[in-house]
Amino acid sequence: MNNLSSPYAGIFFDLDGTLADTAPDLVAATNKLLIARNLAPKPYEFLRPYASAGARGLLEGAFGIAPDHVDFIPLRDEFFSNYEKALLVESKLFEGIDRLLDQMDEAKLPWGIITNKSERFTNPLTDLMGLRQRAVSTVSGDTTPYSKPHPEPILHATRSMNIDPMRSIYVGDDIRDVLAGKAAGMKTVAAAYGYCGCKEPPEAWGADYIINKPLELLQIIFPNRE
Repeated sequence: MNNLSSPYAGIFFDLDGTLADTAPDLVAATNKLLIARNLAPKPYEFLRPYASAGARGLLEGAFGIAPDHVDFIPLRDEFFSNYEKALLVESKLFEGIDRLLDQMDEAKLPWGIITNKSERFTNPLTDLMGLRQRAVSTVSGDTTPYSKPHPEPILHATRSMNIDPMRSIYVGDDIRDVLAGKAAGMKTVAAAYGYCGCKEPPEAWGADYIINKPLELLQIIFPNRE
């Protein structure tokens, strides 16, 4: 694969729902909140789309509350505690991600991770999954003063890698990823295999490309591959 060439200078990924299927452990941490209150746990398939928005989304799905609700902060903090204790029980890379990353590494095409997940969870999780050691840059939701859909986390990553964002791609499973990537001047790819928790379907996000499986990205980043 060393003869592969790409018109892009760098590829950047969202984490949850794009590189890694973390919903099983996120949902488990959420259902622990319900069980602790003698409430019935929610079905996995019901809560899975909410994982795209992290604690905010999952608490909305489980309890029907928004961040301005009086119970939100204590529930969020308990959720964080639950999740931190079981970050990597059922979570795993999506099928095809390992091969995708291997081919980018072989082609010496740099790639990075840009997530709204806080460093408290991003760093240990990506370490355990073997991602942070391979990524040229890992930017979390609290690495900069902003989170997606603001473009600053993406621009921070490109600056740290000395990569032109205009020659880069951002891949994510939520409309905020597409908005952030576009605002940073990147081409954008909607990962339709992910959680896609917003009301609009991927076709409505305005992404440059839509992929239904991770390996479909290879044809985009290596357009001349056989």
